[in-house]
Amino acid sequence: MVAPEGAAALVLAVPGTPSSATRALAEEVISIARSELPGLNARIGYLDGDDAEYPTLSSVLAHTAAERVARYEQAAAAGREVAEPTGAAAVVVPLLAGPDSELIRRIRQAVMDSGTQVELTDVLGPHPLLAEALHVRLSEAGLARADRARLFTVATAADGIVLATVGGEEAVRAAGITGMLLAARLAVPVMAAALDVEGSVASIAEQLQNSGSAQLALAPYLVGPEVDPGLLDAAAKEAGCATAEPLGAYPAIGKLVLSLYATALGITPATPQGAQAH
Repeated sequence: MVAPEGAAALVLAVPGTPSSATRALAEEVISIARSELPGLNARIGYLDGDDAEYPTLSSVLAHTAAERVARYEQAAAAGREVAEPTGAAAVVVPLLAGPDSELIRRIRQAVMDSGTQVELTDVLGPHPLLAEALHVRLSEAGLARADRARLFTVATAADGIVLATVGGEEAVRAAGITGMLLAARLAVPVMAAALDVEGSVASIAEQLQNSGSAQLALAPYLVGPEVDPGLLDAAAKEAGCATAEPLGAYPAIGKLVLSLYATALGITPATPQGAQAH
């Protein structure tokens, strides 16, 4: 399966303060998506870009639409029979694990500012693949067993997980769905908390401790760029627990980005399957 000729571009909407690390992460996500769908026309637009080193989402969308028109005009001028471009010039996929109404509002505003016809997809989660990614990040940090068969034990494995998200109560509810899938994988309680709601992480940590969890771990239900790293560190200190890395460019992120793009266009590359329990 290759990308259809003339298909709308995939534009990854990246939140947070742009940096070289953020760009490397976004490029890796795009690279994973391209490996699943060769020929994919994919771009990166930053919500807080500067249009010099880090192009803003609205400028990337405007440029993508103008390029599509220019390609059509060139082909027509060369006497080739080509269909005039219609429909969305781009499909915008927010690089967000869960809903964040403020960031989504800003993405919609950037789309409006670009003056182009665009499809905006949902966020990446909840999804079984994100539960798998969380499990892997926890096991990499030595906070969870790598499988459920208990073939080997991890002395530091947590017996309660605080799933940390941003986006307030709506995000906590959505994270709770992926949290249930993670709890089933780890066979330990998992509860979601909002990093951007004061006292939320500490309160959830206390609930877990009161219900018998002695060794807690913080699992960031975040891709990474959408949160200030200081917030994560402060939350882990507040809850008195070790923390795993954010999801980052875990392969499932690229697959979910592509799946949302493909669904929006009605094309069907291999759909990412739910993580299999070991």
